[in-house]
Amino acid sequence: MELTATKYEQTEAGLIPQGWEIKELGQLAKVIGGGTPKTTVAGYWNGKISWFTPTEVGKQKYLITSNRKITLEGLHSSSAQILPIGTILLTSRAGIGDLGILTKEAATNQGFQSLLVFDEYDNEYVYYLLSTLKPKLLSRASGSTFLEISPSKVKEIRVGVPSTLTEQKAIAHVLTDTDALIQALEKKISKKELIKKGVMQKLLTPKEGWEEKSLGEVGEGIIGLTYSPNDVRKNGTLVLRSSNVQKGQLVFIDNVFVEMDLPDRVIVKENDILICVRNGSKRLIGKCTLIDKKTVGSAFGAFMTVYRSQYSKYVFYVFQSHYIQRQIDEVMGATINQITNKDLNSFVIPFPPVEEQKKIVQILSDLDVEIQHLIQKKAKYKLAKQGMIQQLLTGKTRLV
Repeated sequence: MELTATKYEQTEAGLIPQGWEIKELGQLAKVIGGGTPKTTVAGYWNGKISWFTPTEVGKQKYLITSNRKITLEGLHSSSAQILPIGTILLTSRAGIGDLGILTKEAATNQGFQSLLVFDEYDNEYVYYLLSTLKPKLLSRASGSTFLEISPSKVKEIRVGVPSTLTEQKAIAHVLTDTDALIQALEKKISKKELIKKGVMQKLLTPKEGWEEKSLGEVGEGIIGLTYSPNDVRKNGTLVLRSSNVQKGQLVFIDNVFVEMDLPDRVIVKENDILICVRNGSKRLIGKCTLIDKKTVGSAFGAFMTVYRSQYSKYVFYVFQSHYIQRQIDEVMGATINQITNKDLNSFVIPFPPVEEQKKIVQILSDLDVEIQHLIQKKAKYKLAKQGMIQQLLTGKTRLV
């Protein structure tokens, strides 16, 4: 049953319900660092002991295996040590505050302060508690070359904790169930994306009556807007850039607005294909999205190209296939990650009759709708989880 806490007290850890305790993290768990065997000694590497680095932690709750493994000799040669199942890995460098829970024994490098939670406290509860502490961890980090938080700084952080293991477990149970729902949705999304990939490959395989045409024959590429920092404003005309294209969808994050005279050619129209044609990351070249009604009237930046065609809905799906990506890989240089309008216009695509194009677009767009529905549902669950964390880990809502 849920009860709303009504009596609070102000403490050094913030406002907490009466009856909760103030504890240092060092009182909740043993804090252990890691280490790295000498990389020049071959006998220390490619063993059977999982050895985690900070870049491998933070994307998922439970950690199964690492990218690299060390030998027993490597372990004993360094300050790394075997950590038991259930250990919470807390990154203390390179993304301070990222978390994961070991599902198998493993070791880490020195980029962690790992926590072995004492029996009096619930392991999952401490994991979720730590997820709220990133600002505190960052505020205590120091270093001239890179930021790092020491074990003593981790141990001294003070937090409010339910005094009973029962309440800790109840909070952890609710949040774990929510994570399970999110994970189930992630699996559904991945499965749908694989299905779409297979369907797309089958639908775009050339058949009798199809032609091959270059993109230059059925449409045109339009170069984007060049602007200076002096043109940027807090409000004005939105300039679409690479960051506004995520997984084939328009997103509106890290937006840039300009106030300047804009030629008609850099203003997007409905069903234009917005394509990333220049980027520091090679893998982002060719990512694209369709312009919708809401985005009409925006501009697009110089590292982007708009491809405009009466067949753009069909071409958009071809852009997501191996047909285009293979040709992008062929024309890109070794040092410059870009495709020119000349390159774009030369790309050859399978081109079915218009009525068949419409059927292909309908099937694939229906799959896109299903995928977007799942993505939106996942976003709602994640937002709900953040609300639960705020309520449950501060005692604003009690589970007793």
